[in-house]
Amino acid sequence: MKSFLSSLFFIVCIYFSSSAQVDTIEVYSKAMDKNLKAAIVKPEKYSEDADAFRSVYVLHGGSGSFSDWHDKVTEPGLLQKLADQYNILIVTPGVGPSSYYYDSPLLDTVRYETYFTKELIPFIDENYNTMNKREGRAITGLSMGGHGAMMIAAKHPELFIAAGSMSGVMNIDYRMWKVDESFKNRIKEGQKLALGDINYDAPFTEYTAVGLVGKMKENGTALLIDCGVDDFLIATNRQIHQLLLDLNVDHEYTERPGAHTWQYWTEALPFHMLFIDQVFKKNQ
Repeated sequence: MKSFLSSLFFIVCIYFSSSAQVDTIEVYSKAMDKNLKAAIVKPEKYSEDADAFRSVYVLHGGSGSFSDWHDKVTEPGLLQKLADQYNILIVTPGVGPSSYYYDSPLLDTVRYETYFTKELIPFIDENYNTMNKREGRAITGLSMGGHGAMMIAAKHPELFIAAGSMSGVMNIDYRMWKVDESFKNRIKEGQKLALGDINYDAPFTEYTAVGLVGKMKENGTALLIDCGVDDFLIATNRQIHQLLLDLNVDHEYTERPGAHTWQYWTEALPFHMLFIDQVFKKNQ
């Protein structure tokens, strides 16, 4: 059995039923000198003595929390149901409220790409019975988490066989977002603080998903993007879809009725898990 490093984290087990459990953990990030929470949903058949389990990282949105996917979905127990159905570990990490999951060139408190790739994932693989290779790992997320999933997978193809986005911020160019001016101004100030003055027009910055479509073409990672037609981020999703088409990058793209809501994401997540499961099976 893999050893737990008590100096780095604590675990609280929450039992939803006799056959289901979720571990809430706290991981120390050396890159940012702070502790970050995450939850790990284990399938009913989980055992340290079983064959290694595949893992799926499911990311939250802006101003969210590691617990959002557990507390805010409109179908209670959805993550446990999916973990049992596909016999996988589901990891829901927590990050800063407007971090976009990147490493800021200006703020040493925003180093989430490093945290994910060099701290969190190695930690999970060390302490859980996971398949520690690309073919056994996938990532998806909503809104800001969709951006994080696509960006991290594009820059680190050795880690993920599949990546998805639900209502994702596919372009951090706030001018494309269908929101009021006060919201745009808040986004503008936050991004300027973290990134400085960046170019939002083509060629796009590497800090946004649309700036990484070339890497997506090179990597061969399976991609799934979906967005509601009434979502304020729909223009950014249509943009990355077209950029991927222009480069002949294989990907799945879906628009359907819906907005930026938990009802939409609750319905979208099973679709993402089915897609990821199919990719896992093709690469087993």
